[in-house]
Amino acid sequence: MRQPIFFLKAVAVLTMFTLTSCDSLTTNQYEATALTTYTWQVKYADDLANEQVPRFETFATTSLLNRNGLKPEGAVTGPDDKGLWWSSLPPRPSVDEIEQRKKSQEASTPELLKSVKYELKYKVGEDQRKLPTNYQVYREVVKAYPSQTSLQLTLGLNNNSVEKAEPVGSK
Repeated sequence: MRQPIFFLKAVAVLTMFTLTSCDSLTTNQYEATALTTYTWQVKYADDLANEQVPRFETFATTSLLNRNGLKPEGAVTGPDDKGLWWSSLPPRPSVDEIEQRKKSQEASTPELLKSVKYELKYKVGEDQRKLPTNYQVYREVVKAYPSQTSLQLTLGLNNNSVEKAEPVGSK
């Protein structure tokens, strides 16, 4: 009777290792991007102070694509504390625009949101991929890019993201 339980535990452990496996690779052809975005958002609710699930409406948005830490054309501000450049602000929604979407609800004051989406494009042999990444990887690429230093990349779950980048030889 113990064998089936042992077998099930072994399958569970092996499945866990399979699902969490991450690959590592080295490349000297890469480009990191950071898409910086400003978005105006307004919260709508029957009662703004107590609503559990308010409705959010987005208005104007502007974005700017940063590449390898270099100042992009069209940058208005930056670099900020993270070395990122930003576009001009989108136009703030007017009172008329806000009221048009009210649907007999209360509306909050417009809020300007800032967001950043990081990606890494890399090539190994003939294989070229573009994967989501994080700020730390972006910064490592920015530092390595001018000298084209080879990078050791650690991929995330199911190889669907880049979790870490290290200059080769600096472990």
